[in-house]
Amino acid sequence: MKVFKFGGASVNSIDRIKNLVPIMKHWDKEKIVVIVSAMGKTTNALEKVADAFYTGKKEEALQLFDQVKQQHLTTAKHLLVTHYLPCEAQLKDFFTEVEWLLHDSPVRDYDYYYDQVVCAGELFSTSIVSAYLNEAGVGNKWLDIRDIFRTDDDFRDASIDWEFTKQKVDELVVPELNKNNIVLTQGFIGATDENESTTLGREGSDYTAAVFANMLDADSQTIWKDVESVMNADPKQFPDALSIPELNYNEVIEMAYYGAQVIHPKTIKPLQNKGIPLFVKCFLDPSLPGTVIHNKPFHNLPPIIVLKEKQALLEMNSRDFSFVGEQHVGHLYHLFEKLHIKPNLTQNGAISFLCVLDDRTEKIEKLALEASAFLDVQVKKGLSLLTIRHYNKEIVEKLTAGKSLLLRQQTPETVQFLLS
Repeated sequence: MKVFKFGGASVNSIDRIKNLVPIMKHWDKEKIVVIVSAMGKTTNALEKVADAFYTGKKEEALQLFDQVKQQHLTTAKHLLVTHYLPCEAQLKDFFTEVEWLLHDSPVRDYDYYYDQVVCAGELFSTSIVSAYLNEAGVGNKWLDIRDIFRTDDDFRDASIDWEFTKQKVDELVVPELNKNNIVLTQGFIGATDENESTTLGREGSDYTAAVFANMLDADSQTIWKDVESVMNADPKQFPDALSIPELNYNEVIEMAYYGAQVIHPKTIKPLQNKGIPLFVKCFLDPSLPGTVIHNKPFHNLPPIIVLKEKQALLEMNSRDFSFVGEQHVGHLYHLFEKLHIKPNLTQNGAISFLCVLDDRTEKIEKLALEASAFLDVQVKKGLSLLTIRHYNKEIVEKLTAGKSLLLRQQTPETVQFLLS
């Protein structure tokens, strides 16, 4: 049994959706759980819908959502013939879910509405892809993952209830795999015990696939991407990025921790715990070897570069020149937990505490407000966080030349710079 995950780039056009057919037919003797992300830039488009709704621009939100609707209906019309009408009916049910919310007024936190709107992207894409594969002779059973993945209510970064979810996998997924070779469902999303949609964090589809691989004792998990393999840097940011044919779990989880987008940070643990290999393959050319990630040691890696944009620096200083010690730091970490904030970098000085975060305005404002009760707080935005693993002098000088360095943190394996 295998688990495949197809990201948004693999389904962002009619031709790319059609490209799934030969890939799946190549594995037609296997039992496969297929996880499909939202198409292309759909998640970004739905984020704009959620933003407009939350800021009281109801008509703008509805107009933006209508654009997303029409794009998906058009894609379905171009792909489907015999399966179009049932697919259209399924899509319209999901459209209604979102529109029902958009006609209301926000009374809860932004993250709640974000999840209710943004989760629709995966539901739209999987409805279309499932219908097309069935029409093209790749039989599959579509499932709503919100009936399977139970989570807490930490919206935008929900945690899975493993015991309940395993029970649902056994009840709903295993019987379908016994009847159909392919079960197709969504990544990135789940639901609370009150049936409110949640998301697992950006790029959470990788994690969804890993949870299935773990719970079904899969032979392997494959992530299908638009790059030939795992690279030592994002090729969109660094055109001279190098392919890495082989990695171990330890290295990949470090890469993910520092923000490399190739693998979701939570993906590795469910695989490592059961020794399940992870393959990263190119859907544009499945014959390429890609990258295999496993438990074996691997050395002589090139410098691995992660550049995170849209970062904010919170500089917190004591008011009376007293040490920022255990009590202050403990209080700050309590706030991180309370506000569901994960710092990308922290640094503790004698009378200061520095914290680098993703620039999510609402969370930063809440943190700054609460921290200002016992420290002076200054916020600086528009920054970048550069991380280099297995660094050398030449690569450091090349990537920091001409930049203003606000912060540096270094270990023998990893160096980080906050740049303005």
